[in-house]
Amino acid sequence: MSPPLDAQLTDWRSHALKLEDEVKKVIVGQDKAIRLMNIAIFARGHVLLDGGVGVGKTTLLQAIARGIGGAYERIEGTVDLMPNDLIYHTFLGPDGRPQIDEGPLLRAGENLSVFFFNEINRARPQVHALMLRVMAERSLSAFKKEYRMPHMIVFADRNQVEKTKLLKSLQRHVTAL
Repeated sequence: MSPPLDAQLTDWRSHALKLEDEVKKVIVGQDKAIRLMNIAIFARGHVLLDGGVGVGKTTLLQAIARGIGGAYERIEGTVDLMPNDLIYHTFLGPDGRPQIDEGPLLRAGENLSVFFFNEINRARPQVHALMLRVMAERSLSAFKKEYRMPHMIVFADRNQVEKTKLLKSLQRHVTAL
């Protein structure tokens, strides 16, 4: 039998306040942004960050990842970024033979809690499509295997100078701060 609803809500509230307190130890003067991100986390939503360069978004997200106890991954959006770059990357090993390593979506496995997609508007539509699918399903099929990311929350920001219409599809799936 589960505890009464009031007890569950009190427990969740104490967890949320504890997370805020942990993040505020690192980030000063951004109480509203921290509260809104906390709401998104507990609502299991994704977040589109609005803010200029150098305002501390990466530091904030690293503090959130430490506060909730999961892994943090980050990728930079570029025009030449391909969907497979999020899943794996290939390189020549010391022996000269091709090797494959996991990309940022797979590297931490089920432990991935915060995925920061910096300047998402620079990425091509195929990358957006992959991210939308991963955000909705919280899983990914690759290498004949299903990878689950049950705790992953995607945080993305966009280059303020290069705002495009490509983000309209993403904005339906994220909470804007």
